[in-house]
Amino acid sequence: QVRLVESGGGVVQAGDSLRLSCAASGRTFSSYAVGWFRQAPGQEREFVGSIGWNGANTYYLDSVKGRFTISRDNAKNTVYLQMNSLKPEDTAIYYCNIVDYNLKNYWGKGTLVSVSS
Repeated sequence: QVRLVESGGGVVQAGDSLRLSCAASGRTFSSYAVGWFRQAPGQEREFVGSIGWNGANTYYLDSVKGRFTISRDNAKNTVYLQMNSLKPEDTAIYYCNIVDYNLKNYWGKGTLVSVSS
């Protein structure tokens, strides 16, 4: 069983930065890749990026490449999403996600990021 809690969202202006955190409970957190997703009002939830279990492999949505960076600290059971040069179109609720070995999905409740122009 894994429990995920996102934090770090807020209201910022275009060009600002935020760092989101995804804190996980569960002894096997370090075994799993972790994904970040976002859902804007009236939109489908979309993949933002992911990081492998040991941090060696990261993948990003094209529109955030070069601006967002995912990292993890397995000793703290935490994954981070550093977001720089934020744009109004980045406004969304951001969620972290783990899929365990039984293909069960775990989601946090999300954290809201609002970027004004």
